[in-house]
Amino acid sequence: MAGAAEAGPDGAMIYRDLCAGCHAETRLGGTGPALIPESLGRLKGEKLEAVIGAGRAMTQMPGFADTLSAGDIAAVAAYVAAPLAEAPVWGAAEITATRALNADYKPAAAPVFSADPMNVTLVVETGDHHVSVLDGDTFEVLDRFATPFAVHGGPKFSPDGRHVFIMSRDGWVQKYDLWSLSVVGQVRAGLNSRNIAMSPDGKWLAVANYLPMSLTILSTADLSVAKVVEITGKDGSPSRVAAVYQAPQRNTFVLALKDVPEIWEIATTEDGGPYAEGFVHSSEAGVEEALGVERGLFARRRIAVSAPLDDFFFSPDYRNLIGANREGETGVVVNLDVGREIASLPLPGMPHLGSGISWMRQGRRVMAVPHLNEGSISIIDMEDWSLVKVIHTSGPGFFLRSHAGTPYLWADVFTGEHKGEMHIIDKQSLEVVKVITPAPGKTVAHTEFTKDGSRALVSIWEDDGAVIVFDAATQTELQRLPMRKPSGKYNVWNKISFEDGTSH
Repeated sequence: MAGAAEAGPDGAMIYRDLCAGCHAETRLGGTGPALIPESLGRLKGEKLEAVIGAGRAMTQMPGFADTLSAGDIAAVAAYVAAPLAEAPVWGAAEITATRALNADYKPAAAPVFSADPMNVTLVVETGDHHVSVLDGDTFEVLDRFATPFAVHGGPKFSPDGRHVFIMSRDGWVQKYDLWSLSVVGQVRAGLNSRNIAMSPDGKWLAVANYLPMSLTILSTADLSVAKVVEITGKDGSPSRVAAVYQAPQRNTFVLALKDVPEIWEIATTEDGGPYAEGFVHSSEAGVEEALGVERGLFARRRIAVSAPLDDFFFSPDYRNLIGANREGETGVVVNLDVGREIASLPLPGMPHLGSGISWMRQGRRVMAVPHLNEGSISIIDMEDWSLVKVIHTSGPGFFLRSHAGTPYLWADVFTGEHKGEMHIIDKQSLEVVKVITPAPGKTVAHTEFTKDGSRALVSIWEDDGAVIVFDAATQTELQRLPMRKPSGKYNVWNKISFEDGTSH
């Protein structure tokens, strides 16, 4: 008895009694999210204990401060923060078992609203896990629907703009019909996932997973599993998938691998490949003299690189990939046609290539990349890969956005004493022409433009936040739309047309 008392609270037993009903005995999630280190991310220690004690507002997660002691809560927090003893199995059968289609869904023959369907903008509200659907002309909320817990990565639209797919950190993928303003269904494609990508023809959705180390490919028609690809390097080492991207001109998915020095391409059409894994004796057309050839739908191509790359940016023709490792001080340019590195770039301060944009300046295409560890934006010439300029800002930023309809680049300051400042930068002179502070002391970030670029939408990234609508030409505030911690905003036309000023 004395030994048991000295051992302290049993976090595993408390979890089984109070938490497993929602989060499953395996801790891999049920009606509640997975409670494993890969899904909890930075939610640990005192922050995790605070959530267990107080619960989560606007969710089914209750608080346990009235029923558990501080020691009990700390024990549960330590239990769920510990790695699983064995890597979980999450293959095609397990994914399929989670697939659920909305029995009440009825596809509309035409949009059920009068707004321009190409100028609809989605706002992800992380405060209570919803998405608001905005009319891009009047900014009326057409619908507001619940999403899976902790949406991560940008939603992806079908090529015709009708359907959108949304992914959560714990692997749930939700399909929504923008014409019908209705959820179509959802499926759990992974246990800890990074982002999703749509194939150029709109038939396939790829889900990049940290856990398990895999790429899940779903049919966009009905969310069924088309293939689960286990990720191992050429030397047999397993790897997480840091991100997956659509390469429309190449009819491929492009994968960033976190743990091995390779880039993968996955064909999205029946005529994909041939891709040779080993020795190639002859590449003559019609002659196959090579080892380990893959061809057809979902054929894989490996491209060796000097170090793992976990963040990508692409030239508009998708011939060149710009990659960086968050631990390094440089970036590399990989020509996907020839399959090798062709240049290196000075990119210190943790570049955020995923938020990079490009445009034409003085007859040459340039790209801009923010840095997460310092207040600077690197401008790179995309013809000779030279550094054109470093634009200094008042603090580290996370997102850059622009549009063909505006001469300006909008750059936020996400952290530090100048958090909440927005820098307006002339895309030709590369000078900061204005700094605005829409909500002093609050996080203000992530700009998205309307279809024509005349309006800029910016988030006050707080629980009692808002989306601010600006006149893009004058940076005059027009209105505020109250929202629950709005984060990303995604305009249908800008995304499906691959507008230069937004992420893809």
